[in-house]
Amino acid sequence: MSEPSPAGGQDFSVAGLTVHYGGVCAVDGIGFTVRAGESLGLIGANGAGKSSALKALMGLVPRRVSSIRFGDTDLRRVRGWEMVRHGIGYVPEGRHVFAGLPVEKNLLLGAYARRWDRNTRAGLAEVYDLFPVLGEMKDRLAGALSGGQQQMLAIGRALMSRPRLLLLDEPSMGLSPKLVDSILAVLQRLNRDGLTMLLVEQNAKLTFEATTSCLVMENGRVAMSGSSGELSHDARVRRIYLGL
Repeated sequence: MSEPSPAGGQDFSVAGLTVHYGGVCAVDGIGFTVRAGESLGLIGANGAGKSSALKALMGLVPRRVSSIRFGDTDLRRVRGWEMVRHGIGYVPEGRHVFAGLPVEKNLLLGAYARRWDRNTRAGLAEVYDLFPVLGEMKDRLAGALSGGQQQMLAIGRALMSRPRLLLLDEPSMGLSPKLVDSILAVLQRLNRDGLTMLLVEQNAKLTFEATTSCLVMENGRVAMSGSSGELSHDARVRRIYLGL
């Protein structure tokens, strides 16, 4: 029997998630639970179905699913843009910042579901504390930022909604090793502060260090699962995903 979740926490669970693109099955009936306050990673090669699973959970691609729940809330019929109102933040693959708007305007758009009050202002200050470079560049157009800075902006924008669960899709994509380390440090800090996370990554090393447990996906299915520490020492995982 699993341990109870932290007081006031909410587990995120999914069962029977399936995604088809035409005649191709990208995700084949997977299910898992992210315990409140923990972080779960989905790793696998390109085409394994990781990002398709995350997009399907957010309602961004057609899907079939038996159950999606966050705490006591049934999310099967909740549209993607409404997920934020249920405490779920999303950092998309490729960042998708608003290039023609200043950094601060991008961040404030992340709080669209909240009232502008002192709590929102405090949230903005917290993002600037987490990513000082964004505070330094708050008046600069987002399109002028580097790839790493845009990734920080995408994460900060999602945090502005005060999520209890954060879904991240390939946050290390295209970043230098130094910036990957910076993103890792931020994810670890957020999780230590109690934020529940679901992380999709091709970078297995980052995922193992940023998460509590992992699922290894192959051909749309879960091939292996376990704690991040156990999987990071598994001979097959180390050979296929870490090149060791």
